[in-house]
This record gives sequence, C-alpha cells and structure tokens, in this order.
Amino acid sequence: MELRHLRYFIAVAEAGSLTVAAGQKLHTTQPSLSRQINDLEAEVGAQLLTRSVRGVELTAAGRVFLDHARVVLSQVEIAVESARRLAEPAKPYFVLGFLTGHESTWLPEALQLLRDELPKIHVVVSSQVSPQLAVGLSNGSIDAAFLRREDGTSDLNFRVLAKEPLEVFMPSDHRLTALKSIDPREIVRETFLSVSGKALSGLGRPPALRRVIDAYLKQCRIKIKPSHEVDNLAGVMSLITSTHGVALLPTYAKNLLPGSVTSRPLKGKPPTIDLCLGYKKDNSSPVLQVLLSRFDEFVSRVSSKAR
Repeated sequence: MELRHLRYFIAVAEAGSLTVAAGQKLHTTQPSLSRQINDLEAEVGAQLLTRSVRGVELTAAGRVFLDHARVVLSQVEIAVESARRLAEPAKPYFVLGFLTGHESTWLPEALQLLRDELPKIHVVVSSQVSPQLAVGLSNGSIDAAFLRREDGTSDLNFRVLAKEPLEVFMPSDHRLTALKSIDPREIVRETFLSVSGKALSGLGRPPALRRVIDAYLKQCRIKIKPSHEVDNLAGVMSLITSTHGVALLPTYAKNLLPGSVTSRPLKGKPPTIDLCLGYKKDNSSPVLQVLLSRFDEFVSRVSSKAR
C-alpha cells in the first residue's frame, strides 16, 4: 500500500464520485482511479466503497478506514515538514490546523495576514477532525488550529471566531424538505445519525459537537438514540444518502454538501457551537503572536466577505 492509494481514496470519499474525484481533484482518468481503488480494497481485504448511478458511498469499513487514512496522511505531512524545518531552521515555519470544511472560509485570509507580516513564512496546513486538532496542539505538532472548544484541553487557549447554528441535514428527496423550518420533534420518527461520542482523538471525552447535540435534544425533551455514528462529515453525508436518515450539523457543513443532501433550519432558537482559534498556552512562536495581535482584524475581514 502506498500513500497515493490513501490520497486517492480520500479524494473519492470526499467527492462522492469517482468521476468528479478523477477530473477535478486528482487530474487523472476515471478508469485509472477505479483500478487504484480496487487495488486498495484488495490489499485491505474489505470493500470500502459501494458504487451506484448516483456515485459512491462509504461502507462501514470505508468510514473507519477514511478516519485512519486522514490521520496517516496528516502525520506524514507534518513529519516531512518537521524534517525540512530542521534542515532550514532560519525559515519561518508554522503549522496551521483546520477542522475539515472550514479551509475555504478562513485559510485565504489567514495566509494573507501572515504573509503581510512575514513574506517568507512557510505554512503547513493540516485538516482533521476537531479532537485530533486539539491533540496536535497539546503535543506541539500544530501551532494554531481552527477547531471546537474540546474538553480535556486545560493546556490550550481558545478565542472565539464565530458561533455556528445547527441545522437539519437530510436527503434531497426527504419528506421534511417540504418544510421551510423543522421542529426538532419531527426527527424522532426518522433514522437519526450523529457524530461519534468517541471520536478518534486520544482525549477520552465526547467531541464538542456531540455534547452540543445531546444537550439540545435533552433541552427539547427528545429521547432519540443515533442509529449510526461517524467521526467525520464525509461519513455523515454518505450515511444520510445510504440510510435516508437525518443529522444535526453546523451550517458550515453546507460547504461539503453532495447533490443528494440538503438542509433546513430548526424552528425556534437553534443550538450553536463555537468555532475557535486554539493554541497552546506556552507556545512562544513569533508567528503565533502575529496572528493573535491581528485577531480582531482577521475576524472582521472574514466576516465582511461572508455577508
């Protein structure tokens, strides 16, 4: 198994289509990509994807493999850049972590801000789930990250970037799409999907998003047990399509919507979850200090473009 197999698999899982992944992400041919995925499945010894006229969907084995594949690639990228950092110690170097799906909103302005002050800076971007980002901050492999305020992170500081409301995500042909907004009690009769209560993190605590979802359901006096749980958005989208189920997710998940999935706002006051800039309290990186010194300006610039 080679790293390219992992990259190809992740691209297909995120695109939900072999054709889209081949043409738009990997710049290869669809037959060639299919052979690579088949080789990967043969080596793993399990089917990772199911193919249909609507595209591809992750199997249960595929969802687990996707989580680990992302971690492996992220760690390889950090290992390579760490080695380069030692080889070129004078070059400003900064590892920036992103909760997958937030890169398109926050990364361009973050890079522009840093390069305004440090034109020769070398930035490494690592996209992961929030609990993994928190672990990376704690162990020093990531300098700053766009993530949730995770439990068990007393060694970290968090500055709020935005408050994101949750919405109901469902298949595009679901009966609830006829409604402009959805009463949370409507989901009791549906196949309910949720982010995992035990994300691949090492923190040993439920992820922040799961805690917000559970607290909201409790507040609404709704007793519902997830039929399926998954650690990442690509897996949730795949499950929504394959099970015809519904999920509560932050609005930023719209950045990753396949054509087969849509969303509706919740009736009343929806729950919200903070997106934060997190960093280790004892991180003395001068690059981090630049980012923090212009934090308010940074948030204002992103917010003005989002309007």
